[in-house]
Amino acid sequence: MNTLFDYDAAFARNLGWVTAEEQAALRGKRIAIAGMGGVGGVHLLTLARLGIGAFNIADFDTFDLVNFNRQAGAMMSSVGRPKVDVLGEMALDINPEIALHRFPTGLSDANLDEFLKDVDLYVDGLDFFSFGIRRATFAACHRLGIPAVTAAPLGMGTAVLVFLPGQMSFEEYFCLEGCDEEEMSIRFLLGLSPGMLQRSYLADPTRVNLRERRGPSTIIACQLCAGVTAAESLKILLGRGKVLAAPWGYQFDAYRNRMVRTWRPGGNRNPLQRLGLWIGRRQLRRMREQGAQRG
Repeated sequence: MNTLFDYDAAFARNLGWVTAEEQAALRGKRIAIAGMGGVGGVHLLTLARLGIGAFNIADFDTFDLVNFNRQAGAMMSSVGRPKVDVLGEMALDINPEIALHRFPTGLSDANLDEFLKDVDLYVDGLDFFSFGIRRATFAACHRLGIPAVTAAPLGMGTAVLVFLPGQMSFEEYFCLEGCDEEEMSIRFLLGLSPGMLQRSYLADPTRVNLRERRGPSTIIACQLCAGVTAAESLKILLGRGKVLAAPWGYQFDAYRNRMVRTWRPGGNRNPLQRLGLWIGRRQLRRMREQGAQRG
């Protein structure tokens, strides 16, 4: 069957939760997504099905077998192919009218301004350990007045932070300046999820190794990240609904059937966070010792 694409027909089932005027507004928005892996790829496809009309997407990587457990574009047919190409084709297969700008070499200081040009919203899909470019990207969003959303896939849940123009910045919240990579990892993790709901059911702690940039992941978490990010994106882009911006955040864990809202004035400088960081460092040392004993 040769069916011609029709935007209004393709996204008609969104109507009711959004008005026809709001759907038309979403069609005119551009979202930048850095990273087309575990969360970034699902973000793109979910937002494409929401009817967003334009995207800037960035990733330098290609698909491999190790991506199969969680990445939307990881299939036998895509092994070895660039992630921006595979996900771009999938998004265009949903909506051939999408205005898509690919950045196949990933993000850098050299192309960051172009990546964020004419963007209405930034969605973070970078690898957990990509601290340098993540900090630069969020700093640019803060400077340019671009809202930014990050949703971390933790265990079998998601932890969400939103940074809005004129409010608390990414750097003010996470306090990463002057830290080595391991300390950044601890501060980023605890900053994302002060409640640490995922901690109680980690089956094999030796699979976490921050020094080797290694940790477990699930498709469960990635799918949840995409859903909550799309909801936050819709509220921001349409200007309706309450948006909890940093230092507010929230975490939902499907395994534990729990959701918590967190409020950390001062971010990682908050006394509760400082205590949590101290505990986290001790636990990390203990996990490292256990791994050495097993090795």
